[in-house]
Formats: sequence, structure tokens, C-alpha cells
Amino acid sequence: MVLFMVLLTVAILSGNVVTLAVVLDTKCCHTPQGYLKASLAVADLAVGLFVVPLSIYAEVSLMVADWAPEWTLYNSQAVSFHPCNIIGPIFAGCTLVSITTIFLLTIERSMAVLKPLHKDSVITRKRTTILIVLSWLGSFFLAMAPMVFSGEIALEYNSCSRMCNYALGTISEFPSQAWNILLLFPAFDFTLLGGTVVINIISLSSIRQHSKHRKHLAESKHQNAKPTFSDIKAAKTIGMLTVAFTASFTPIAVFVVGNVLGNQWCNFSFFAFWILATNSCFNVIIYSVRDQKFRLRAHKFFMPSLRRNPTKS
Repeated sequence: MVLFMVLLTVAILSGNVVTLAVVLDTKCCHTPQGYLKASLAVADLAVGLFVVPLSIYAEVSLMVADWAPEWTLYNSQAVSFHPCNIIGPIFAGCTLVSITTIFLLTIERSMAVLKPLHKDSVITRKRTTILIVLSWLGSFFLAMAPMVFSGEIALEYNSCSRMCNYALGTISEFPSQAWNILLLFPAFDFTLLGGTVVINIISLSSIRQHSKHRKHLAESKHQNAKPTFSDIKAAKTIGMLTVAFTASFTPIAVFVVGNVLGNQWCNFSFFAFWILATNSCFNVIIYSVRDQKFRLRAHKFFMPSLRRNPTKS
């Protein structure tokens, strides 16, 4: 368990640090898509810097010293200072930022497919920056909402999920107000999930229509009817995006709903939260490593000689 957490931390930190370094160091990456990738990398980096290390500390303390830190035995309302008061909102806020950023990346990608001539005039760096700032502010406001608007909700280190979770304070049943506040998270998740899936389906359908049209023209002119590499790559990326997005965020939303309804789901909670944390690695793979241009820039970034002498490369 601890080994998995340590490896996950290393993977999250290394992958997202490289992404940020390449985006910030390469001038041609200073585009709306580059800004969105940087925002996504910062959110994922925060998970690797703050969220997972706290779980590692708690688990190592239990394994080595055979005792659990005192704060893991109580919720945030029972002690004067609780680490989960900081780590819990960070995890929730960064998760919401990731969802929002993936949604914005999907819109940017769909504009490139559906309206390529209008993309640069509609999606500008200034507008993208404003949307990124709003997504961070809105996401962390939503993450703090349970603590601000309900005195019954606290934060605790859950022994099942091995993470900081929202929980009840001193009462035994969820009041209606707390129930409604906690349901904001799955409602937000499923809304953006549905929007992302719909946009991806529209984009994929457009790619298929273009491929069929190109095939028809090629047959009439007796030319090669194979789809272009860009069409195939776009289709694969959109498909991977939909699968990864659904697999990462649906379990946690289902768990929140079940928890509010009174189900414990101990084993499922561990699966749901750590799949969500692992998504911080998947984002780098989907949006950066699969990009051939990004790999080339990363290679040049770590080998300055290639950057000084591009003709030799």
C-alpha cells in the first residue's frame, strides 16, 4: 500500500513538473491549449505535493511505530487543528479544477475539429486565462462550501479510503441541508461529465463524416481512401479522453451519493478515491506524452545541445 502511494507521488510529481517546464520554457506552447495544460498540471501537482504525502505519513506511522497519529482518530470539529481542514479542500478543489480544465480542453479540441477557421478568433489567450482563473476560484469556492454553509459537516481522515473526506460532525444522521450541500459535488461532476461526453461524440461524429467524405472523393478519383493520420489520432485521443474521464470521476460521484444515503462502502471508497488520485498521472499521458511535438520539446529541454544546434538533431 505504502509503496503504491510513494510510486504514485513520484509519477505525479515528475510527469507534471516536466509538463510545466516544457510549457513555460517553450514559446510556441504559450497558446490557449498550452495554458489549459499548465493549469491541469498545477492542479495535479498539488495532489502529488499535499494530498498523497499526508496519506503516506499516516500509513507509515501506523506501520513503523504501530500507532496512528492522533488527528486520524478524530474529525476536524473535535480538535483545534486538523490537517484535513487544509488537505481536504485542496483535494476537492484540485479535482474540480481538473474536471473543469478537461471540459475546457474538450471545447478547445472540438472547435479545432468543427470550426477550424474560427478557432483562433474565438479561443484567445486572454479569454482562456480568464476562464482558468474563474475555474480555480469557482472550484475552491465549491470545495469550501460544505464547511462554510453547514456546521454539521466536518473533515476526517477516513480509515477506508486512506484520505481526508467530508463527514458528519457531532450528529449521527445527515440533515437535509448537509445532504444537499454534499450532493453539489456529484451534480457538478456529472454535469461536466455529460457535457464532455456529448462534445466528444459530436467531434468524433464530425471526424467520421469528414473521413467518409474524403473516402468518397478518393474512390471517385481512384486515390488512396485511407483516413489521414490526424483523423486517426484525433479519434483515438477523444476516445481515450472519454474513457479516462468516465472511469476516474464516476466512482467518486457514486460513492458520495451512496455515503449521503447511509452506505459505508469501505472497499469501494478506497477504489474510488485512489482511482481519482491516479488520474493525476493519466492526464499527463493523455494530453502531453501522446503529443509528438511535446515529446520533441521535452527531449530538447533535457538536452540543451539539441536546442542550441537544431540542425544536428
